[in-house]
Amino acid sequence: MSTRLHVFDMDGTLLNGAAALELSTFFGRRDVGLEIEQLWHAGQITDFDFWSTLLEVCAHATEDDLDAAFEQAAWLDGITDTFDDIRRRGEIAIVISQSPAFFVQRLRNWGAHEAYGSDVVIGQTLSEEATLSPQAKVHITRDALERYDIEPADCVAYGDSSSDVELFGWLPNTVAVNASPLVSELAAVQYQGNDLRQAYALGRKLLSASTPS
Repeated sequence: MSTRLHVFDMDGTLLNGAAALELSTFFGRRDVGLEIEQLWHAGQITDFDFWSTLLEVCAHATEDDLDAAFEQAAWLDGITDTFDDIRRRGEIAIVISQSPAFFVQRLRNWGAHEAYGSDVVIGQTLSEEATLSPQAKVHITRDALERYDIEPADCVAYGDSSSDVELFGWLPNTVAVNASPLVSELAAVQYQGNDLRQAYALGRKLLSASTPS
């Protein structure tokens, strides 16, 4: 039997909220984080404006600061347990998020095999194309399936919001985690709660049903 691939969104799926708000809160600028989140969701600022403001908030951050912001963020319970179980089974866990790569990639320290985020780098020039797109989530997942020689039926995705719609529309095995109505409608199963282990258990049931031993 081939191995399996687990694809996780981060904001709203592994994290209660958004990395930008967690970072802004850590650096004493929660009001700024709330404002840019609200304006972005309302379509009143561009991605470039959003990231530019966040980079200003994080301008003097050290790696220790970023580690602390990451550790203190409002994570769901059971993330390391979930990643540990995936590794123990010889399976693959990757995280694909629109949040800054410097934040997302810290999940590798918790057991994720790979982690991808937007190309937003503190102290470097910001690109107009910095944001990781919903289409990129599909491309990254397809690439991982090819590299690990895994069939789509042996992959399960976990997500919550509009950035997951294209991925959920393509893969058969999908778990909506505290998700928007649209993502919940697309998903094979839904989970509401604060324990990733329970959402992961639903994903395992989907894999068992689609690829019986």
